[in-house]
Amino acid sequence: MTLAAEMEVCLKLPTRVLYQGMARKLFAVAENGAFGMLPNHIDLFTSLVPSVLILTLANGHEEIFGIDEGILVKQGHRVDVAIRRGVPGDDLDSLQQSVRRNFIEVDEDERIARSALSRLEAGMVRRFADLQRPKS
Repeated sequence: MTLAAEMEVCLKLPTRVLYQGMARKLFAVAENGAFGMLPNHIDLFTSLVPSVLILTLANGHEEIFGIDEGILVKQGHRVDVAIRRGVPGDDLDSLQQSVRRNFIEVDEDERIARSALSRLEAGMVRRFADLQRPKS
């Protein structure tokens, strides 16, 4: 592997690409703690926890993202990050509001959907039990 000043980073959500571009530095939080990564870092595979992911671009500008759990894979000078949910932010205050707004709303929607699914499953179990009862 040759030495490089930048690495290609791709942040992927289940439905779209959140970010794709070159970065000089990456900061993320894994299950065993926070870490930084430079382009010539050893290849790595790790699980990410809900946190802030920070990319430092070639011009020194920082891109910040609020992320949910995910997987980071670095191979060569390429870093792929697959996350369940993520939002970009301009600063930590706006990012916190955006994460709260997007993630909490989704959590509430998921809770409602799980509740509806549980009711459907319970109804199916009752109907199957009724079918197995002997008819008199």
